[in-house]
Amino acid sequence: MSVEKKFVAEGITKALVDEYLAVELERAGYGGMVMNRTPMGTQITVYAEKPGMVIGKGGKLIRKITRDLDRKFHLDNPQIDVQDVGRGDLNGRVVANRLASSLERGWYFRKAGQSMMRRVMDAGALGCEIVISGKLTGPRSRTEKFISGYIKHSGKPAIDLVDKGYSVAVKKLGVIGCQVRIIPPEVRLPDDFQIVQLQAPPAPEVKKSAPAPAPVPAPAPAPAEAKKSDLDQLLESESSATEPKPAAEVPVESVAESAPLPEVKVESEPSAKVE
Repeated sequence: MSVEKKFVAEGITKALVDEYLAVELERAGYGGMVMNRTPMGTQITVYAEKPGMVIGKGGKLIRKITRDLDRKFHLDNPQIDVQDVGRGDLNGRVVANRLASSLERGWYFRKAGQSMMRRVMDAGALGCEIVISGKLTGPRSRTEKFISGYIKHSGKPAIDLVDKGYSVAVKKLGVIGCQVRIIPPEVRLPDDFQIVQLQAPPAPEVKKSAPAPAPVPAPAPAPAEAKKSDLDQLLESESSATEPKPAAEVPVESVAESAPLPEVKVESEPSAKVE
């Protein structure tokens, strides 16, 4: 088998497995699958709203699916891993299944489409597109489209970033196809940019040091005494000789001790006789 035929055969097998799981796990809220080939076998990761229903009671359902994948699709040692889909309102496959179920229960197509789109946008999606095609209100087929937010329709971002889902609603007049395309909130689009204003770098902080103590002024030198002439010295000696010397002061205490005061005798007057 050539390389081209090998890749085509693998793609067909993957599509058939996806279709089989969508039918078997419809009640569990099937949200897609990822198939990887490893040296140990084929690893299949199944995403569902209710992982418990995928496993079944005592693992009965998951063993049946593993056996069918081995017999019908001839996969090499298939191993199934079940994961929670997370927020179902942001999964295209889950939203498409809900929309198809609402149409089968008799909801008006416009009411069903608007309500599903509102739930998706309230969950935080950047954009949502819902396309309903088939016999909606009469014998002739028509297409209705509901768009909200921002949606990529072409290029690599439309393939890698947009989550797609498809489901079919079976009614009495015929089948109605439901296609859903969602851009999750965490996606960064290539044409999304923001202008950032450059800010001036902060000025370096200057550490304030303690003020230096003021310098102590040096003491002024004493003025030199002028040299006196011989005449001035002679006049000063004469004036000091003519000045009278003060008398020596005698302390008062010594004078009082040397000359005692005379004693004064006071005679008492005779008291008046009482008659």
